[in-house]
Parts: sequence; structure tokens; C-alpha cells
Amino acid sequence: MIYLLLIGAGFAAGVLNSLAGGGSFLSFPSMVVAGVPAVIANASNTVALVPGAMASVFSYRGDIRRMNEQRLKSWWIISIFGGIAGAILLLFTSDRAFRQIAPWLLLFATLLFAFGTQISTAFRGRLHANQALMLTLLFPIAVYGGYFGGGIGIMILAAFRLYGYTDIHGMNGLKNILGGSLNGIAALIFIFAHEVQWLPTLVMMTAAIAGGYMGPHLARRLPTPIVRGIIIAVGCLMTAYFFHIAPK
Repeated sequence: MIYLLLIGAGFAAGVLNSLAGGGSFLSFPSMVVAGVPAVIANASNTVALVPGAMASVFSYRGDIRRMNEQRLKSWWIISIFGGIAGAILLLFTSDRAFRQIAPWLLLFATLLFAFGTQISTAFRGRLHANQALMLTLLFPIAVYGGYFGGGIGIMILAAFRLYGYTDIHGMNGLKNILGGSLNGIAALIFIFAHEVQWLPTLVMMTAAIAGGYMGPHLARRLPTPIVRGIIIAVGCLMTAYFFHIAPK
């Protein structure tokens, strides 16, 4: 039963992350329900979802080429350094402390996802052609992604909207490059630090790859409001659950 939960959560997380983000709302709590300690569950969740993000990049390859973004290399470098900083920060966080922090991180990510469109629309284009401000914005996003990762896709998409982008499929392709890369370097740190529980990670990883590849194809068919509503509902439920079980 636990493995069915991990497979379902991994597939759904891969799909959701390729569409916009929010997959960790399903995958991270599933790791905890499977009995993995909170810090290790977060690290294992990161490792499990990275290949799915790379599968999404492959599916979005045409959209990425169409964007022809010349500044992607510098964005990628700053994301890598942020991911390293966030991963190291997690390794110095105790399991009890992380269980106390996790509900607030989930709440923040849920609110960001729920109201991210309004925020990014209100400030659309404010970073246009301002590379320094874009890098300044991406670094703390990457640190957050390396540390926790829930809602990281929404944050990167919001940054792209601030930059002036409107092509959602191209934005998703670039987002998966940056998010997958910063989580990839964080995953390597977690692996070398022996913070990964491999059996549930591999089970979830296999399903996430399938979901990550299929997600871009579903993105062109599913009504966006329905997908957003599901993610927000799951985020609210998981936030309430983690506040309930957080150490007092």
C-alpha cells in the first residue's frame, strides 16, 4: 500500500512540476507518511523528482529553443550556487527543527501558488532587461529550492513573469532547466551526505520520470483552473496536516 502511495504521488508530482509546480505538496508528505524522517524525506524527495524535471526539459525542448534566451547560462550558474547553499543549510537542520519549519514553508508555498498570478501580473515587466535584479531575485529562490523546494516552480515562473515573459510553455521549459539543475546539485550533496533513503526514493523516482515526460503533453489539454485548484487544495490540506503533527 505504501509503495502504491509513493508511485501515485511520484507520478502526480512529476506531472504537476512540469505543468507549473506544486509536486512537492504530494511527494514530500508521502515520504513522511511512508515513515521516512522529515529531513531525510525532504532530501529523498529532492533526489526522486530531479529525473522527472529532466524528462520535462526533454518534452519542452521545442519551446525552449523557441525562447532562445541568451541569459540562461548566467541564470543557471546563480541557481546552482543557490541550490548548493540551500542543501548545505538543510544538512545542518535537525529533524525536529525541520518538522517545526515545514508547515510554514508549505503555507508560504501554498499562498505563493494561490496568489502568484496576481502578484506577477501586478509587477509584470518590472525586471525587463535588468539582469542584475533578475540574478538578485533568482539566488534566494534557488537557496529556498535547495533547502525545501515546495513551490520552487511557482517562484521561478513568477520571476519570469516579472521579467516580462508571457509564453507559458517556454517559461515552463526554462523553469525546469533551472529548477532541475539546482535540485540536481542539491540531490548530489544529499547523496554524498548519506541523507537519502533509497528504496522509497527509487520507487517515487520511476513514477516521477513518467509523470515529468507526460506532463507537457497534458499541459496542452487540461484546463489550467482545474489543475491550479487541485494543487491549492492539496497544499492547504498538507499544510494543515503538518501543523497538526509539528512538535510543540
